[in-house]
Amino acid sequence: MAVNCRKKIWDDYYGRPESLEPPIYQVLQSKANFKTLLACIDKAGYTKTLNSAGYWTLFAPTDSAFAVYLQQSGIGSVDKMTEATAQQIVRFCLVYNAFNTDRLDDYQSNAGWVADNAFRRRTAYYDLFDTVVLNGTSMVTVASNRNAGYSSADNNNKYITYFTDAYFKAKGITDADYKYFYPNSVYRGLNVMDAAITQTNIPAENGVIHVVDKVLQSQPSIEQHLEAQGRYSVFRGLLERYTTSYVESLEATDRYNVLYGGNSKVSIKFYTPLLGFSPNNENYLKAQDNDGQSNCWTMFAPENDVLVPYLKNVVLEHYNRDTANLNRVPINVLLDLLNSYMYQMPVWPTQFAKSGNFLGEEPRFNSASDIIEKRVLSNGFFYGTKKAQETNNFSTVFGRPYLDPSYSLMSRLLEGELKQLITNPKIKYDLFMMSDAAIRNLGFDWDSKSNAWVATRTGMLGAGDPKGTLMRIINHCVVPRRSRPFNPLSGQGIVEGNGGEMFRYDNGKVYAAGNIDSSRPVTITQTVPMNNGNVYYTDGLLYFSAKPVGKRLEELAASPSSPYYSFFQYLKNSTLYNAGTSAISGVALGFIGSFLIPDNAAIAAAVSDKLLPAVVNPTDAADKEKVARFIQYHIIKKSVIANGTQDASSAETLYRSLQTDRVGYVVIHDPANDASLSFTDDRERNISIDPANSYVLADRIIIHSLKGYLYYQN
Repeated sequence: MAVNCRKKIWDDYYGRPESLEPPIYQVLQSKANFKTLLACIDKAGYTKTLNSAGYWTLFAPTDSAFAVYLQQSGIGSVDKMTEATAQQIVRFCLVYNAFNTDRLDDYQSNAGWVADNAFRRRTAYYDLFDTVVLNGTSMVTVASNRNAGYSSADNNNKYITYFTDAYFKAKGITDADYKYFYPNSVYRGLNVMDAAITQTNIPAENGVIHVVDKVLQSQPSIEQHLEAQGRYSVFRGLLERYTTSYVESLEATDRYNVLYGGNSKVSIKFYTPLLGFSPNNENYLKAQDNDGQSNCWTMFAPENDVLVPYLKNVVLEHYNRDTANLNRVPINVLLDLLNSYMYQMPVWPTQFAKSGNFLGEEPRFNSASDIIEKRVLSNGFFYGTKKAQETNNFSTVFGRPYLDPSYSLMSRLLEGELKQLITNPKIKYDLFMMSDAAIRNLGFDWDSKSNAWVATRTGMLGAGDPKGTLMRIINHCVVPRRSRPFNPLSGQGIVEGNGGEMFRYDNGKVYAAGNIDSSRPVTITQTVPMNNGNVYYTDGLLYFSAKPVGKRLEELAASPSSPYYSFFQYLKNSTLYNAGTSAISGVALGFIGSFLIPDNAAIAAAVSDKLLPAVVNPTDAADKEKVARFIQYHIIKKSVIANGTQDASSAETLYRSLQTDRVGYVVIHDPANDASLSFTDDRERNISIDPANSYVLADRIIIHSLKGYLYYQN
């Protein structure tokens, strides 16, 4: 009696409550329209799994859905279905964990539920081992289940994709996105793949059942789909040849041989971590355990008839346009090509313009006319294209040195912040080419052993700072487009490059300050238009000058008839000038600006107006200060005023009032017009330049001759 009493107490506390729903299998048995599904579950060997403890979501196809599937597939009945096919059907519609529809589109993040942010769930189905033939040898492989990584505890389970109104609203997409992928299905606000969910939230002891009107068939991964579609074989061949590797795994080998017997060796198939994603990875990034619920990959794959001409005409332009020479192309170029088609995000059909690939570029395809195939696969979206993606690294001015092995040193110099500038297709740049031969002839090269730029000769300008010297040279070559048209093949003018570097052009010849020093202009030999500017090939290099601006002024003022003569006499005798080095106080190394030099008549007028002393070498301290302030007010800093390159309406001078600490400014008038450029001083006096003696190029400095002097305010 006591034993029976204790048993009753035990059953009351631990026994199965009468109100608890039966397991999924029994719930299906209690319904009239799942006989075929139950037979499929039995054939797949999942009867016990779905009839016992667990936590599942089952997308359950009805008997009528199975009738259509069996007829279309030619199987006829479940009896004639293979066990593998039955397992694939059952396991793919079986999702880990139980999700009612109020949670189905919520993302299980590490921080908690994120509402309306999920459209995928991990299923019980996976492909584990595969047999491939590599270099004529058959081998057993297993796919990587991380980007460039592998976890032996992860079977690389496939995901199933569903679509809900709440998710669509949260992401700003519409039923048009659904219809794009599934044109023969009707979107009903709650769909899983191409099926409608007709009944929801049927409870069971070990999960929840949602009824669907089609048999859901597991989808291939992006890698598997590429392998099965011959029209993308060239694109797939690039991936296989240049981004994959096989590494033997003892763990995978032991598991395979335990399951199947024998002594086969198993290798993991990896993709390089430099690729946007591993197309065989079903798990997304795994930055969080469930991030595959809210994200997936997207690949655009060009068909062979599109990719082959693009390879020949663009990637292989400098390799005899022969695909046999792909091995000679730098791997970073091929990776850029491949990554331009790869997106670490779901790219919805209506949101091409808002999506960015691994290189940060939107897909440049028309969703209506350029896409020949669209699929929702197990690990992402797939679009087949009849157009090539014109990546910025190839189509902008950067592409000319980048794709040409004869300009590999220039390409290396452009890497970093200059590359970011000139690969932006929305900003116009012109680029002057500098070949490897020209750089090496100058006496510089890249040393791969020390991973640094080196000087190969001593004694030449810049040998002590190879990288700094070459960056100054490359800055001459990168020319931002200004509002004023620039055509170096005709006319004359001065152009400001990157970092304040400048050069003069004259009907097809260009020369920077260093070229002026050596009397060796550079000739433009070819022009190639790119999508954000022109590329100019030349027969030499634009080179900066080591000559201080004081020395340049001394040369300009050599004759008493020179308009610079009188000004330089005051300058060289002033407290600002170092006669030994020709340095001017306030004009340090790297100074960028403009010198406004009053002509001889203007200097005489300044003396008459008591703004300058009568002698060029005064001994009185006040007169010395007067000379210094006069000179400083005629030196503009930070503003190179030449040919419309300076858009500012005023410019700061070196002058600063001793009494009020006020900075001296001048107003600039009509800077885009060579002949009418003028400046207004502190007394509202407008002084014009002398065009015939202005626009003299020094190192990062432009020298103008003024027809008057500028009067500063104390």
